Amino acid sequence: MQEVQEVRADPMKTRIVECVPNFSEGRRPGVVQEIADAVKSVPGVRLLNQTSDVNHNRSVLTFAGEPIAVKSAAFRAISRAAELIDMEKHQGEHPRIGATDVVPFVPVSGVTMDDCVDLARSLGEEVAEKLHVPVYLYEEAATREDRRNLANIRRGEYEGLKKEISLPARHPDFGEPVMHPTAGATVIGARNYLVAYNINLSTPDVSIAKKIARRVRASSGGLMYVKALGIMLDDRNLAQVSMNLTNFKKTPIHVVFNLVKTEAERYGVSVVGSELIGLAPMDALLDAAEHYLRFEDFSREQVLEAKIWGE
Repeated sequence: MQEVQEVRADPMKTRIVECVPNFSEGRRPGVVQEIADAVKSVPGVRLLNQTSDVNHNRSVLTFAGEPIAVKSAAFRAISRAAELIDMEKHQGEHPRIGATDVVPFVPVSGVTMDDCVDLARSLGEEVAEKLHVPVYLYEEAATREDRRNLANIRRGEYEGLKKEISLPARHPDFGEPVMHPTAGATVIGARNYLVAYNINLSTPDVSIAKKIARRVRASSGGLMYVKALGIMLDDRNLAQVSMNLTNFKKTPIHVVFNLVKTEAERYGVSVVGSELIGLAPMDALLDAAEHYLRFEDFSREQVLEAKIWGE
């Protein structure tokens, strides 16, 4: 499903923002394609990747371009999702609060994090005003410290927020404290690169995945910059440790993999495979290659693509 396009822009002269919205639909390809088409309808925006998971019942799109164009594409995608996804009927393994669950803006080149914060807040105001979907701000765009962490906003998921949104502590940043009747609520923010990384275990016992997730995630005293939960992959009869790595430079992928593998072995199970959701920075994968291949005197300049594009 990945759309490969040639990029010739000079990164020193072009303002580029990445957007990675997550939608609560992974079982109806036609619906996901309509949302992707809404993104592609905006000139100057490139859809780089789209990934769907039937167990999570969730899809992730990755697109990039000039900031204003990317914001426009994000709004069109949120609007289309609100028309096509009914949260009253939605079920899936992944936590969520709305048809468009989360929309992060990521600075790539020629823009700052503050620029992305401005985009997030402007989009949030527009979504609440025009679509009547309440919006929460998170990470760098958060207006409250307790909302920097996405998990805090998602507490109770769609069903729980529907009951509590009227409480002052859970009022949205934009819009009325009432859930959209079908689209729920949306979280919008600005952040640095994130690696969505899952590890599948050789067992259908989801309790083992949950124990490993508790051991690995930062909030339980595990690895810094790691968010993790244990879920069941019904279509494969396997348990999965599903993770977000929020700072791959300080907690690399291979460190996470090794800890999950070690913990799995304690329970008598093994790792059958791992997967990336969406795109990952090249350095995140090179770090793992350098570690496992035990390169000596390795330089990033030895990577062909990096040399060609001057990255």
